Amino acid sequence: MNSGGRILVIDDEPQIHRFLRPALEAAGFAVIPAETAAEGLRLIAGQAPDLVLLDLGLPDLDGQEVLRRLRGFSDVPVIVLSAREREAEKIAALDNGADDYVEKPFALGELLARTRAALRRVTHLVETTEIIRAGAIEIDLARHEVRRDGTAIALTPREFAVLALLARHHGRVLTHRQILTTLWGPAHAEDIAYLRVSVWQLRRKLGDGAERLLVNEPGIGYRLRDDEA
Repeated sequence: MNSGGRILVIDDEPQIHRFLRPALEAAGFAVIPAETAAEGLRLIAGQAPDLVLLDLGLPDLDGQEVLRRLRGFSDVPVIVLSAREREAEKIAALDNGADDYVEKPFALGELLARTRAALRRVTHLVETTEIIRAGAIEIDLARHEVRRDGTAIALTPREFAVLALLARHHGRVLTHRQILTTLWGPAHAEDIAYLRVSVWQLRRKLGDGAERLLVNEPGIGYRLRDDEA
């Protein structure tokens, strides 16, 4: 029985479909295959999958353009699968609306963990939860409070804003530019030093294990994860 949700796999490599389908189905997901961008976009619009696994190197349209187009009509979580190793490609995919990025070849266990994390983030949004938990950390978005094992942690407004933004996108990588423009404004889109200082202060105040929960994606950005991601 497929109770984990429906995953659309958009990839033109038959071996990827042969590899992913049984693994995803064994993990409880229903799989919808697509081999072209056009077919994938049609299925997103018509079947509303719970998550999309998207290859960037499609025969009819570049995956970056697929991201831009689907974000025009859908908020479905998207994990990019690509053999493109350049950092600029990862940043572009995330800026274009991807929730995560996994390089080929990838470990199946990691992909499944990132898939579960992306689906959990959507569940948080659908339930409009005001309290998000990451490990021992509890973030109360409505009250602007943060606790560790029930003990309140004093954060500055800026530190809370950074943590709250990452919490609202729990499990998703946010690029430096996305965070900076959201919290500091477009004029500070390149001021990564500001962000690094805030993250350093956050980790120090959150305590042991904070570096594992507030994860740095080198050269790209940050993500808030939990013990299962």
